[in-house]
Amino acid sequence: MRKRFAKILATVGPASAAPDTLKLLHEVGVDAFRLNFSHGSHEDHARAIKAIRAIETSSGNAIAIVADMQGPKIRVGSFAGGKTTLRYGEEVTLVIGDTSDKDGIIPLPHPELIEALAIGDALKFDDGKLMVTITGKSKSNLTARVDVPGVLGNKKGVNVIGTVLPVSAMTKKDKVDMTFALSQKVDFIALSFVQKIQDVIDAKAIIGDKAGLIVKIEKPSAVDDIEAILKLADAAMVARGDLGVELPLEQVPVVQRKIITVARALGKPVIVATHMLESMIDAPTPTRAEASDVATAIYQGADAVMLSAETAVGRHPATAVAIMDRIIKAAENDPSYPDYYTRANLRPQATINDAISQSIRGIAEVLKCQAVLGYTRTGSTVMRIARERPPCRILGLTPDKTVASRMALTWGVRAVVMDDPASFEDMLAVTQTIAKQQADATPGDKIIIAAGIPFGRPGTTDTLKIATID
Repeated sequence: MRKRFAKILATVGPASAAPDTLKLLHEVGVDAFRLNFSHGSHEDHARAIKAIRAIETSSGNAIAIVADMQGPKIRVGSFAGGKTTLRYGEEVTLVIGDTSDKDGIIPLPHPELIEALAIGDALKFDDGKLMVTITGKSKSNLTARVDVPGVLGNKKGVNVIGTVLPVSAMTKKDKVDMTFALSQKVDFIALSFVQKIQDVIDAKAIIGDKAGLIVKIEKPSAVDDIEAILKLADAAMVARGDLGVELPLEQVPVVQRKIITVARALGKPVIVATHMLESMIDAPTPTRAEASDVATAIYQGADAVMLSAETAVGRHPATAVAIMDRIIKAAENDPSYPDYYTRANLRPQATINDAISQSIRGIAEVLKCQAVLGYTRTGSTVMRIARERPPCRILGLTPDKTVASRMALTWGVRAVVMDDPASFEDMLAVTQTIAKQQADATPGDKIIIAAGIPFGRPGTTDTLKIATID
C-alpha cells in the first residue's frame, strides 16, 4: 500500500494514452487521470476511459477520471503573412473580424470583447508575451498602445486584465463535450475560466449528480468571489497558467495559498496545477525549484498536485510521476509537516457531523490510531474527516462504486466498496478485516469508525467508535 496522503493527478495525452502506459503510471503513483478536452477526439477519450476503468477493476484501487473542458478561449484572428509585429509605443487597431491584411490591424472574432473593454484596460497576447493598453474606443473597433512588443501570430490567445467579460464559462463545444463525458461516467467535470457564481450554477444544471464539479480558478474575478463559488462547487483547481497571465506573477503564490485555505475551510478537495515539473517534458529530472514548488503545495495542504504536459506529451511520463511521488512523501515525512497545514482557519461548523469529524483528529493523535474508517453513501462523511487531516490512513467505505472513484481525489483517502452492513455490530466485524487488509493494521492497533445510524441514510454521521484490532 502507498504511504502517501496527497494525491497525484496526471494528464492523458499521446505520451501516455496506451493502456500499458496508463497502467504503469497508476502503478508508480497516479490516483486520478485528467482528460483534456482541448485536444483529442471523443473516440480518443472513450478509449482512455475504458482503459482506466479496466485498470481500476484489475488493481482494486479506486481511480478518479476528470474531464477538463476547454472553456471560452479567446483568440485573435489570422494575419495575411501568418503574423504581425507589434512595436513598442506604436498605436494599433483592434477590429471585429476573423482576418487582417494590414500591419497594425489586429482582428478579434469576439464582438463582445470590443463592447466590454474600456479605455485604460490592458490586453495580453500569447500567454502574456505581448501587451497593449486601450487608448480609444468606437462601436466597431479599439485603438491601443503597445506596451510589451513582439511578434503576434495567428490564433494566439488573448487575456483581458481586470475585466469580467460577458461570456459564459461554457461554450457550445463544452456543452457537447460535457454531455459526452457524462455519458462515459467520468467522476468530475473541470470547468475552465470560471468568472462568477452563475457559471457554476449553469454547469451544475447540466451535470446534476452525475459527476462532481471542479472549478478551475484562473480569473481574478473568481479569486475575488472564491468562497461563494466554492460553496457551490465540489472541488477547486488552482490553474496557475492563465492565472499567472492575468495576475502579477508575484501574486500567484499568494492567491494559491488563499484558494487552498478557503477550500480546506469548506472541506472541498483542492488541486494545484500547471508548471509543477515542467522541465521534465524533456529532461529526466526536474529543477530544484520545481521540487520545492511541489513540496510547497503539499505543505499548504493541497489534496492533489497535477502533471500536465509532463505526462501528456513528455518524454518521461512515468519518471515524472515517480519523482512527484518521492517529493510528496519527503514533505509528508517531515516532522514539521503538520505544523503548516493545521494553521488553516477551518471555522468549525455547529453540526453533529462536523463535531465528530473534528474530534477524530485529536483521538487519532492521542491514541496513535492506525486508521480512520468512515462509512459513507455520498462521500461527505469522508471528506469532512479528510478536511481535518488526521495523522493516519482514511478508509472510505461505501456501497457506491462511483462515490469510491470520486474519493480517489481526496487527501489521505483509500476507497473501499462494500455492501451496507446489516447492523453496527456487523460493521465492526467487517472493519476489522478491512483495516488489516487496507491499512496494515495488526493486533493491538487502534482504529476509529465513523458512521450514521441507520445505515443508508445520507448526511447522518452521528456515531463514533474506537476499536482495537483482534
